[in-house]
Amino acid sequence: MNAPVHRPGISLRRYEAVQATDEHDFHQIVLGFDGAMGMAVDGRESHIDRHRAWIIPAHARHEYWAEGVNRQLVLDLPATSVAVPERFFERARTVNLDSAMTQLVADIALNAGIHDGRFAWQAAAHLCGALMADAGASVVAEARGLDFARIDRWLRLHLSEPLRIADLAAHCGFGMRRFHQLFSEAFGETPHRYLHRLRLDTALALLADPRAALSDIALDVGFADQSAFTHAFSKRFGIAPGLWRNGLRAPDPRQH
Repeated sequence: MNAPVHRPGISLRRYEAVQATDEHDFHQIVLGFDGAMGMAVDGRESHIDRHRAWIIPAHARHEYWAEGVNRQLVLDLPATSVAVPERFFERARTVNLDSAMTQLVADIALNAGIHDGRFAWQAAAHLCGALMADAGASVVAEARGLDFARIDRWLRLHLSEPLRIADLAAHCGFGMRRFHQLFSEAFGETPHRYLHRLRLDTALALLADPRAALSDIALDVGFADQSAFTHAFSKRFGIAPGLWRNGLRAPDPRQH
């Protein structure tokens, strides 16, 4: 039996006219890139093209078929990989892609053949950040729980600032205990753990700029210094940020 996959995967796929069925234990986002295809998830059917994407929760049975020549960008997201609120995947649905998102999909799709774990991590973090930035328009407001999309956007905008969860709870109008409970239900983990992953996800994009000093990146994503950043980054990704930037890949635990 294969070991669980804890890192995201990204690929450019062509779908055939013959209908097929799939189900997997990780979340998936199928982003339209070229041409169109049909998909039905949990009985709901819709096509996707370069202006639309499918959000597919883990274990959701989905059927798909092509509508002519097509290529679609597929993002596989194990629950322990990129920081995205768990409730974002509460139900299967389509989301519309604006012009900026369409361009981002195109840029990533043209490089999706790069067989490098670093690229998959960076692309997944970038795509999920962009999707969450637009989530307010695509996620139906719910009376229960927290507005997870708004909180995620707020956290991304304030990563460099010291954050007291009690202040965020008060900002959202909840007591500390109740906020902690609601946050864990919506995001799938505690506020501190989610924020920690979010900081490291953001660091991946910053590392792509060779001009950015590691000490500056550490401060930009909310670590006290470069040493604390290097320790946290190495613990999560299995490689120091400087080596990551230089192109060395972390060993794949599935090969051991």
